[in-house]
Amino acid sequence: MSKPVDNSTSGPTAGPAGNPARAAGTAMLGDPPASAEKPPALGHPGRWVALPVLVLAVLLVAIDATVLGLAVPFLSADLHPSGEQLLWIGDAYSFVIAGLLVTMGTLGDRWGRKKLLLWGSAAFGALSVVAAYAPNAEALIAARAAMGAAGATLMPSTLALIRNLFPDARERSFAIGVWGAMSMAGAAVGPVVGGFLLEHFWWGSVFLINLPVMALLIVVGIRLLPESKNPSPGPWDIPSALLSLVGMVAVVYAIKDAAANGVGVEVVAVGLAGVAALVWFTRRQFTLRVPLLDVRLFRNRTFSGAVLADLLTVFGLAGVVFFLSQYFQLVQGRSPLQAGLAELPATIGSIVTGLAAGSVARRVSPRVAVTAGLAAVGLGLGVLPVLDASTPYPLVGVALMLVGLGAGLSFTVTADLIMSNAPKENAGAASAISETAYELGAALGIALLGSVITGVYRSHLAVPAGMDAGTTHAANDSFAGAVDAATRLPDQMGSALSASAQGAFLDGLHIAAAVGSVVILLAAVGAWFALRRARLESSVGH
Repeated sequence: MSKPVDNSTSGPTAGPAGNPARAAGTAMLGDPPASAEKPPALGHPGRWVALPVLVLAVLLVAIDATVLGLAVPFLSADLHPSGEQLLWIGDAYSFVIAGLLVTMGTLGDRWGRKKLLLWGSAAFGALSVVAAYAPNAEALIAARAAMGAAGATLMPSTLALIRNLFPDARERSFAIGVWGAMSMAGAAVGPVVGGFLLEHFWWGSVFLINLPVMALLIVVGIRLLPESKNPSPGPWDIPSALLSLVGMVAVVYAIKDAAANGVGVEVVAVGLAGVAALVWFTRRQFTLRVPLLDVRLFRNRTFSGAVLADLLTVFGLAGVVFFLSQYFQLVQGRSPLQAGLAELPATIGSIVTGLAAGSVARRVSPRVAVTAGLAAVGLGLGVLPVLDASTPYPLVGVALMLVGLGAGLSFTVTADLIMSNAPKENAGAASAISETAYELGAALGIALLGSVITGVYRSHLAVPAGMDAGTTHAANDSFAGAVDAATRLPDQMGSALSASAQGAFLDGLHIAAAVGSVVILLAAVGAWFALRRARLESSVGH
């Protein structure tokens, strides 16, 4: 019987080095030896103390991912980014995370997950300071990309550690629910705290809220988190790491550029190169004795269905949610703090269902839970195409609550399914795949649906006659640029530009919300068929 993980630097007690799973380089925290005995139901004795430390990392990343939307009007007025640069500011972070998650997950297997988590947190905090004081749009994009690299060191470690700290299936479901709920709590804390800061300080202050969370995570994590590493990891395949990074970056870049500027020879070439790199990466994994990523996990239909459901759901949500803060501030005239509070119903709903998701899925089946959750998200987004400047908040609040309730239920159950349907020794790979789907969906959603909003805005904007070329260019480039330009024009001309810009922005938001709603409703249909045999474990060893 395996021993619980201790706090020593040597990592968890492991099974024999001759275990085939370990020879493949996939052993994880708390793996049992190759025997018929089951792990102890109670798991690591300090698991409930370690859990809050782990979710601090999730809180750190979630706050940073959500706070930026509120700051867009302020940094637009200060840094004057182009419309394309504004999109890059929004998704450079998720873009880099998606490309590096698998690589960083395997690095944690070899170097130590606790060590990687703590060093990644320190780097994340330091880069937050760099982003806060970025002098121009290019510097901010670079800082956001670097923060994505640091964030990629945090995310794979948390779910993998939870998977192994909690061998009891019901405890693990609750722990994953807490993990998801804290992610949603970060989505709430980010806009509210960020809104307060934006009303009193400059836009860069929204990045500095990472520092106290980072400091607490490092101080507490050093003492409370058990170290975990693969005792027989095998060589780290650098060519595979480079292929996965190049492939992901090239594919997402091609999609993003095509959505913003149209399809051209260069874009097609980059996209094909990315696809070729990913195909090469996949084929290489089948030939390696120690694969960087065990792609055979996708042969499990439940695993694949849960991953795809996550990717499509985040895709449908991200492109719309990123621009929703602009709707509250620039269309309805709310302050940053009021805009943050206006988004709270979605977060509250997701926390409630996230904590209850494990029990609900066992009562009605994961298939029903995920399908119902996705349907609720799709229906909630389906309300947004009716938004205008005078839409009463209760209607928006109810729609956001519905989105939150559905997202909390579906995301938590799919995370549990992904971790439960991967062998314990592959927990790190499963966690990296889960997070990659989430971050890739976010990057693609902002790139494609965000580009839809930008494209419709530019085609529907009617610029008043008599505006100079510089003001016209700023107004055409982005909605925030038009609002800022309108404040410097004579009253009648400024009012006309502001009204035209609001209408054009809403036209784009309506189309993007409708597309997002359809995508998520289709994901609900797909989940109904893909997850028909899905089950959550009811106890250890089942």
